[in-house]
Amino acid sequence: MAYVADLHIHSRFSRACSQALNVPNLVEWAKYKGINLLGTGDFLHPLWLAELKNQLTEDGTGFLTHTGDPTVKFLLTVEIATMYSHRGRGRRLHNLVFLPDFRSAEAFQKSLLSRRANLGSDGRPILGMSSKDLLSLALQASEQALFIPAHAWTPWFGIFGSESGYDSLSECFEDLTPYVYGIETGLSSDPAMNWRVAELDNRSILSFSDAHSLPNLGRESTVFSEDLKDGYWGMFEAIKQQKIAGTLEFYPEQGKYHYTGHRNCNVKYTPEDTKDKGTICPKCGRNLTVGVMERVEKLADREIGEIGEIREMGVVKSKTFPRRAGYRMLVPLHQVIAEAFGTAPTTQKVLNEYKKLVTELGGEIKVLTKISIEDIAKVSGPKVAEGVDKDRKGDLVIDPGYDGVYGVVKIWNEGEEKTEAPQISLFD
Repeated sequence: MAYVADLHIHSRFSRACSQALNVPNLVEWAKYKGINLLGTGDFLHPLWLAELKNQLTEDGTGFLTHTGDPTVKFLLTVEIATMYSHRGRGRRLHNLVFLPDFRSAEAFQKSLLSRRANLGSDGRPILGMSSKDLLSLALQASEQALFIPAHAWTPWFGIFGSESGYDSLSECFEDLTPYVYGIETGLSSDPAMNWRVAELDNRSILSFSDAHSLPNLGRESTVFSEDLKDGYWGMFEAIKQQKIAGTLEFYPEQGKYHYTGHRNCNVKYTPEDTKDKGTICPKCGRNLTVGVMERVEKLADREIGEIGEIREMGVVKSKTFPRRAGYRMLVPLHQVIAEAFGTAPTTQKVLNEYKKLVTELGGEIKVLTKISIEDIAKVSGPKVAEGVDKDRKGDLVIDPGYDGVYGVVKIWNEGEEKTEAPQISLFD
């Protein structure tokens, strides 16, 4: 039986994160979303780690369960910022570390404290060491540590980022590169963009939410085909051997670094624009923030057409690389409901309808991918049902993001009539 995992989230101990991010609320919202396995986030923070140890129990599989509700599994995860100079250039990278038990988490924490790391200031600590050294310390804490470069293409904090990243994994990790088994797409890229880079051919392309609040859980997630009986080790091998079932994706255009541009100057360029006009802002004369699409074009070993992209029942796959897991792009359900109601996604009206719909029909992911349009209409009416149908078909209006500005993905055009509609599936 497949399970859905969101392994990049944060706790209330990270900056700019909701104070509602505690263990009971995470369990409740994981069930609303249809997530079976959730990262703890922030396990290096001493107060959060103490809370996790008090409220979660190790079950011998490398996963953890909440003492009050064992239906949702947890995994010890943390995002770490590394800031350092390498090969004559400043680097600012974010990486994810996953560990199988509290013992290894505490060993990792201790090794960082011995280097005078300040782990109590932020759930996502900033360390003055190289990403390679961080990987080495994670492997010393556990041979089964998973080390995943986070939101790999983000300009300032991604391994391939245009502002402070590298042109390759091997340039960053050198002899330890074989221990990097996968990368995280981030909100501004999708798997097909990553399939164009040959260095990633033998690595899993993973997606997680980087949620700073409860409603954003699962906006991106990874689906594993194995059930939970093999626990952490089954997940470890699935990532190492590229045997994930697929990913659920935010539309990359909705990410805030998809295109190149300057927010303050209201300048936004496609990759085609930069070929003609370059990357100097025509208004202020400074360098534009080079977006993910442009960066992929620079580092890609293949043209878009070489991927052999095919779409079947909403799932995107590669004809050229059939071993690659497919993916689905979806607009989050609360956004669909908000548009149908003509209100903001954060209103109580939207939240109440969201909870009613996912509680009655079995979780957000199931509603967005498997439940019949007719059954959705019975619970939430024809407008919401039509919105879900348009979401499944990709019948959307998209204005890509750039330079820190989130893109806009809308279900309906301005003034478009909202009427009823039919149906679809996940990865099978």
